[in-house]
Amino acid sequence: MSILLKESAKLIRESNFTFAFTGAGISVESGIPPFRGEHGLWNKYDPQVLDLGYFLNNSEHCWTYIREIFYDFFANAKPNDAHRILAKMESNKLLKAVVTQNIDNLHYEAGSETVYEFHGNSKKLKCLKCGKVYDAGDIDFENIPPKCVHDGEVLKPNFIFFGEGIPPDAYADSFAAAEKAEVCIIVGSTGEVTPASYVPRTAKQAGATIIEINPEETIFTSSITDIYLKGKATEVLRQLGELLF
Repeated sequence: MSILLKESAKLIRESNFTFAFTGAGISVESGIPPFRGEHGLWNKYDPQVLDLGYFLNNSEHCWTYIREIFYDFFANAKPNDAHRILAKMESNKLLKAVVTQNIDNLHYEAGSETVYEFHGNSKKLKCLKCGKVYDAGDIDFENIPPKCVHDGEVLKPNFIFFGEGIPPDAYADSFAAAEKAEVCIIVGSTGEVTPASYVPRTAKQAGATIIEINPEETIFTSSITDIYLKGKATEVLRQLGELLF
């Protein structure tokens, strides 16, 4: 075990409030590609299909791609060891919350209970007219676009599209966690997406120690990171888990 891993474990054990901030990198090992970068989804799909204004006027066209990306392609993704170790940290009182940029529901499926979904959740759909929320598992995706049973309006996945604001509760809870954190563990986020990237920055400004787990250096590494643990999320968190449990 490296000195940095041991130091990280000691900081986490001694911290009164630790939270994790996760991005696409933690779910890549579950088979979910990132949106950006060399192998990102936006190299294959037009981001316009997730633009709110375009969606409202072209819902059937957008739903063809939304179904393919989020409900065909992502449907079989399962939590990996990184998700499970964060959940175990919470159950062992070593982690207070997970703030995630991801919309894949994998933290919940891994057993985490306090999850602030900064960008929403693809496993839910919402009627923009009456506000009724549906579980994706109850939707017949053979018939698109899916519509609300009450008013016939087209349903929208309950994650934020371009042109939408961050869910108010998730925003407030995420920054509240950042402001009282003693340790923030960044896992699989490059820091390129705002305002989500302001969450660990707020933690840093409030005096938290920043531990970053990423395979390559990021915007965070040279600006706010105190301890950089280079490697895949599953590999590093397995090693950290060996020291914590």
